[in-house]
Amino acid sequence: MYVDGRITKDYNSSELTGTWAPSAHFQKQNIEYANIWAQGEPLDTCCPNELKEEWQMVNKKAMAFLNSFHKSKINLQEVCFYDLLPNNFLLYFHKLKNTITKHIFDTRSRPENHDFMFDLILLLKKIESQNLSLNFKNLDMASDKIRKILPKIKDTSCIISYNPWGTITGRLTTNKNSFPILTLNKELRPALQPKNSYFLELDYNAAEIRVLFSLLGQTQPSGDIHNWIAENIFDNKHDRAQSKKKVFAWLYNPKAKNKKLNSYLNRDALYDKYYKDGYVETPFGRKIKVSEDKAVNYLIQSTTSDLFLTSAIKVDKMLENKKSNICFCVHDSLVLDYAEEDQSILNEVAQEFSNTKFGFFNTNLSLGKNFGSMRKVR
Repeated sequence: MYVDGRITKDYNSSELTGTWAPSAHFQKQNIEYANIWAQGEPLDTCCPNELKEEWQMVNKKAMAFLNSFHKSKINLQEVCFYDLLPNNFLLYFHKLKNTITKHIFDTRSRPENHDFMFDLILLLKKIESQNLSLNFKNLDMASDKIRKILPKIKDTSCIISYNPWGTITGRLTTNKNSFPILTLNKELRPALQPKNSYFLELDYNAAEIRVLFSLLGQTQPSGDIHNWIAENIFDNKHDRAQSKKKVFAWLYNPKAKNKKLNSYLNRDALYDKYYKDGYVETPFGRKIKVSEDKAVNYLIQSTTSDLFLTSAIKVDKMLENKKSNICFCVHDSLVLDYAEEDQSILNEVAQEFSNTKFGFFNTNLSLGKNFGSMRKVR
């Protein structure tokens, strides 16, 4: 730990009030994290103008050290990068980083979702620390599409590295060095297999539409929500697929008109409640600058994402000291590497995932021996 101009292992961390970021090795919840205050901005852009040239020079030196270690084939999984740096440079580097961190605390405001982001970052770091289990023998090697894209997949990392600040709404993206889980072609999904017994996927039924009901303060329909809308709003004039298409075409296009939908789900009321002075303010404490024509879209997308990620965090805490673990998430579905020995808590996990800030959301469960063979279960 760098403190008071020195690097020490003996510092009492209970006295610490703030630092740059939580990590796999440092996860104290009762302190402030500057990168959360900066909403994910890197130190380069948070740096005060008078220090930018100095910080860029220090960063270049640090990268030069890193490149030299790679060329020397030093395994940085076994040796700490910081232990390899000259002590004078390390002190200089941390002094400058400390100054920028303090600048953030002095000039920014604490975000309302600081504690949520802390929990989310720890979950994402935990996912990143787990190598994926890939078995390319599960793929249909006769497929032209697979033969074309498989070499690119084989060259990617076997870890999933998410960026919690990759979108303005808070929906996750993946970092450049990550396995492309969010854009993975369906034909490649069978290559992903669990280390335990099965993949278990938890996925809300029509999450965005349920969020719409909740934002309007209306009671959640039970059962499949698109069937309910087809029956109760469209009087069975459209089947489920047609009804779903009409709902989304109306919901995210402010110029679209649909008297039946708007009479039951007053889309215009969302503007009065959540859109003020060019900003959408979500129930999860996000304030997003957005044009009026995209305000409803951003409101629902952001709220749905934070609701899902809050449930993912709850599930992760339930699985502490269990063999099962969260393997990855794809948009609004959560995939567990599920061990049969944890069967006794499966119902509790599903219940915890379903119990949201807005009440009970119906959850679909799917099970598979690989990610390409997922089948819904009761």
